[in-house]
Amino acid sequence: MNLFRNVVFIAAIAGLVAGVVLACLQAYATVPLILKAEVYEQAGGGHHHDHAAPAATDSNAMSTTAPAAEAAPADEGWAPADGFERFAFSVLANIVTGIGFALILVAVSEFAGGIGGWRQGVFWGLAGFAVFTLAPGLGLPPELPAMPAADLTQRQIWWWATVAATAAGLGLIAFRKSLPLAILAVLLIVAPHVVGAPQPGSYETAIPEGLHHQFVVAVTVTNLVFWLVLGAVVGVVRGRFTGTATSLRDSFA
Repeated sequence: MNLFRNVVFIAAIAGLVAGVVLACLQAYATVPLILKAEVYEQAGGGHHHDHAAPAATDSNAMSTTAPAAEAAPADEGWAPADGFERFAFSVLANIVTGIGFALILVAVSEFAGGIGGWRQGVFWGLAGFAVFTLAPGLGLPPELPAMPAADLTQRQIWWWATVAATAAGLGLIAFRKSLPLAILAVLLIVAPHVVGAPQPGSYETAIPEGLHHQFVVAVTVTNLVFWLVLGAVVGVVRGRFTGTATSLRDSFA
């Protein structure tokens, strides 16, 4: 029970800090682009498709889902108002997401001996960025409102398969010093991109290409910062509360 409590405690603090940082970055970098896209969407008659990102466009969706809620007609129910209310719900959503990713990061890293400090945390954060943002984003880049998208279920399957394959490949490279396993790792990382992500039937959209490019860059950079902060905070908090203990199981008496 102590181990579970320690993992949750560290993840909660790291997720809180990283989630707030991400929300602030979004308010500056991604939300203005989303608002511009909504103008094009409304001017174009509201080109509708399923904007919900696969559980991970998390890495993508993490930056778009909460703040990018589309302006819905009055009969579609309640939605946060623009301004502080929208920002507040964005912060809350990012904190919850941050805690979820932090739980994964802490739990997985403990099997490898734990994160010994903020420097190790940064490397673990880079690994998380590669697994949850960079690799899936190569096939399913972040989307703005009014952009076409493939079937949601197919995107979700491809996203999860890419995350799992990338994580397994990086794990083999980092923790198994063997040429055959290194080759297998490369094959795992490359395989989802060889298969290819599901694509929409048409790429017609009212969104300018330059605006979409800016959005992809903004989402990628904000998520990179998020993962670096998340990993670093996990390392700092774990080191602060475990002292010289080598495992969370031996700390927090």
